[in-house]
Amino acid sequence: MIEKLIYLESVDLVSFLGVKNSNLELIKNRFPKLKIVARGNWLKAIGEVEEVAVFEEKISKLLEHYHEYNVLSDNAIEGILSGGAFSGKKKDTDTILYGISGKPIKARTKNQKRLVEAFDKNDLLFAVGPAGTGKTYTAIALAVRALKARHVRRIILSRPAVEAGEKLGFLPGDMKDKIDPYLQPLYDALQDMIPPAKLKDYMENGTIQIAPLAYMRGRTLNNAFVILDEAQNTTTNQLKMFLTRMGAEAKFVVTGDITQIDLPREQHSGLVHAMEILKDIKGIERIEFDVNDIVRHKLVQDIVEAYDKS
Repeated sequence: MIEKLIYLESVDLVSFLGVKNSNLELIKNRFPKLKIVARGNWLKAIGEVEEVAVFEEKISKLLEHYHEYNVLSDNAIEGILSGGAFSGKKKDTDTILYGISGKPIKARTKNQKRLVEAFDKNDLLFAVGPAGTGKTYTAIALAVRALKARHVRRIILSRPAVEAGEKLGFLPGDMKDKIDPYLQPLYDALQDMIPPAKLKDYMENGTIQIAPLAYMRGRTLNNAFVILDEAQNTTTNQLKMFLTRMGAEAKFVVTGDITQIDLPREQHSGLVHAMEILKDIKGIERIEFDVNDIVRHKLVQDIVEAYDKS
């Protein structure tokens, strides 16, 4: 008889073990010769060496499935434990990854698909277009997919803290409290794609970092997927500083909407300047989104078109 402890790393326990441990009961039923106990993120199995070894192998496969799809269904458990050819959900070519509760996150429009395709061929992408076209969301999905596939070691998301008609000094709290509202859309996207427990781990150990653009100065970003959002609000020097942070095995995506520049009138947008001077460099591609890519409420497309005509 031996005792084996298995750590359930970065899992939401309700999702993995099931409501009222329903998934755990299915697992126990498959291993009647073992005593199996769950304590927090640990599973303990007591039994004969051979039986415990099989149990450990099956739990490893269940964890692999869970981390891929963010959900563990009865069918998945039965298929994996029975040793069949269960392969989970049928993944179509437009699915980038699976989000919370196994929801497929897809490239839904022509230019979103172009962004996904361009990612494989280029190390620096510019994705520009109006609000609601999914530029940043698609880029973050690509980043999470790259992290899960271990193509990069970390994700770094950044935004310039430029006041769009508001003043940072009047907001309550310390600097982090003042900056966080600018970064909230990035948090929102991550929360759609990564279970809360795992996202918390990633944020705490630095695997995922979210920071204002000023915090990029002086860094060399190796083996990372780096996204700069709202880049239309960078100055020429700021964007040059950001782009020259690119290190070995890094992927950079710069997103923005050149119709929504919030810089003072005397300052020029670094995004507009960079796209012009870098347009002929191999390894850099520009994807232009338009109103046909808007995936928010149906009225958003009409609103954008009305403002374009005004």
